[in-house]
Amino acid sequence: MASLLIKNCILYDTSDTNAPCGVLVRDGTIERVGADDADGGADRVIDAGGRILAPGLIDVHIQGAGGADVLDATPEALETISVNCARFGVTGFLATTVYKPGQDNAHLAVTVDCLDRDLGGARMLGVHLEGPFISTEKRGMIQPDCLGTPGPAMLKDIYDRVGDDLAMMTIAPELPGNLEIIRDLAANGVIASLGHTHGTYEDAVAGFDAGISHVTHLFNAMPGLHHRLPGPLAAIFERPEVTAQVIVDGAHIHPSIIRLAFSCLGPERFVTITDGIQAMGLPDGSYVYNGINYEAREGTARYHDGTLIGTALGLNQMAGRLMEYAGCSLPVAIRTVCENPARVLGLADRKGAIAAGFDADLVLLEEDLSVFTTIVGGEVVYERDAV
Repeated sequence: MASLLIKNCILYDTSDTNAPCGVLVRDGTIERVGADDADGGADRVIDAGGRILAPGLIDVHIQGAGGADVLDATPEALETISVNCARFGVTGFLATTVYKPGQDNAHLAVTVDCLDRDLGGARMLGVHLEGPFISTEKRGMIQPDCLGTPGPAMLKDIYDRVGDDLAMMTIAPELPGNLEIIRDLAANGVIASLGHTHGTYEDAVAGFDAGISHVTHLFNAMPGLHHRLPGPLAAIFERPEVTAQVIVDGAHIHPSIIRLAFSCLGPERFVTITDGIQAMGLPDGSYVYNGINYEAREGTARYHDGTLIGTALGLNQMAGRLMEYAGCSLPVAIRTVCENPARVLGLADRKGAIAAGFDADLVLLEEDLSVFTTIVGGEVVYERDAV
C-alpha cells in the first residue's frame, strides 16, 4: 500500500499556527492526523514548510477550464479540465453542462464514460445539468436549443443517458410539470437545484416543498428582491435546510450583496462556486463558448452584449475573495469550498475534512491561498516548483 506523510503543515482550522502538524496517508485514506515526529514508514514525505493544509476543494458548478469545455465531447477535454482544476486546489467537481433536446448529446456519453477514470487531476464526482427545464426569460448564457418542455419522456431520456451519474439538475419550479419532475429527481437521489427561474416567492416555496434542496448561483438568473414582490430570494433565505451556490467574484454579485447573502445564509448554507468556463487558467482574451464569442477580463467572462457567462477564476481565488468581501475567517471560507459542497453531494462522511478515515484529498496553500500542492486519493496531481 502506497503511503505519504505530509509534515510541518498548519491545519487550516487550527487556532495554534505555531504547532506544525503531520498527516499520514495510506492507500488513499487519511490514517493519522497529529504530531510530525513519526513517518510511519511512509513511501514519500512532503515537507510543507509551514504552509496551510486544507481539505481538497470541491466545485459543484464548473463547465470548463484550460481552454476545454464539457461540450467539447472528448476525453482529452475532460482531462484538461481535471488537470486545470487541480492547479487551483480542486480535488473533486461536478461536470456542469446542458442537455440538448432532440440532439445526440455526445458530450453526455463521453462524460459518463470518463467518470470512473483517472483524468490526471481532480476527480469528476457526477454531472450537473443546467436545464433543460428552465425559464426562457432567465436562461442567461444557456442557448435556446438547450431548453425543453417539462415532461416524463424527456426526463426519461436524460436518465437513460446519464443514469446514476446525474448528481444535480438546475430547474425552474414555476414551469408547468416541473413540480412532478422535482419530486422524481428527489426520489431518485438527484439534487434538484432552483435556478434560471422567473418564478415568484410562492413558486419557490412550492419547489422547496416538492424537493428542491439547493440553489444555483444565488441572485444570478432569478428575479431580484423587492419589498412587495419578494421573489424566490426571500423564500431561499427563510428555508434553513436549503443550501445555495454563490459566485463571489465581485462582478456577478456586488460585494455588498455578497455580505448580505453570507449574513442571511450563514457559513453552513453558503457554497462558493466558480461557475468556471474554458477561460479558467488562461490569460485575458477572446474565446468561444458553445459557438459564441466572449471576452474574459480580470476573471469575469461576458458575451459581447454584456451577458455574464461565468468566471475564469479558480476556486481557491474565490475563497480569497469571499474572505475579502464577506469579512469571514480562513476556516469559514475554506468550509464553503470543502465541507459544505461535500455535504450537499452526500459525501460528508469521507470528503471535505482532514480526519482519520477520510479520503486523502488535500491541498497545501500559501498564505495568499495560492496552491503549492494538490493531492487526490493520496497521489500528488499538482506540485508547484518551490522558489
